[in-house]
Amino acid sequence: MKLRKLEMALEKVEGFESPNVSYEQYKTPAVVAAPFLHLAFMSGDIEGKTVYDLGCGTGILSIGAAMLGAREVVGFDIDENAAATAGKNAAQMSEEITAGACDTIGFEVCDISLIPEKIENGSLKQADTILMNPPFGAQEKGNDRPFLTAALEAGSVIYSIHNKGSRAFIEKYIKPAVVTDCFITDFPIRKTFDFHKKEIQTIDVEIYRIESQR
Repeated sequence: MKLRKLEMALEKVEGFESPNVSYEQYKTPAVVAAPFLHLAFMSGDIEGKTVYDLGCGTGILSIGAAMLGAREVVGFDIDENAAATAGKNAAQMSEEITAGACDTIGFEVCDISLIPEKIENGSLKQADTILMNPPFGAQEKGNDRPFLTAALEAGSVIYSIHNKGSRAFIEKYIKPAVVTDCFITDFPIRKTFDFHKKEIQTIDVEIYRIESQR
């Protein structure tokens, strides 16, 4: 699937009905999700793989991975309403998902910090690839750390979005895992909460590919 076609398809994914500011619930824009997923696909980390989406929100990364041929996709989110919306989005885009040859796509209400425990006790298998857009830490500094910790335990390769200027911290925090790719892109955030002053606020973010060295 060409990048532009993927972006147009992902534009159909609905956002949060009642976004929670403490969870920093912003829909990942299709203009960001598409190149993020395309990088993972072109690197051989999507097609035929088991893919987990940590903090899946309304499912845009999960659905995109399924469209690109992931064998199995599971999205995890602590917010029951978000996971339910993700399920609805996947159902509405079932034709695109089926065309991608995905065997299964599902969404689970789960605190992401519990995922490594689920893998250890055998109730969840290890993923090939982790996708995530963790909180940027605007409401509470360090909110991305539990996501990184869980991802390093849950999968072999990780794709993650972080604020620009995070590379030194990321590389130190994930050791002995390594960053293999990083690129900077614009991330437009639509007015979502009362404290937002602009209709669209664009920030610079960094997208990382990490190998966990497990």
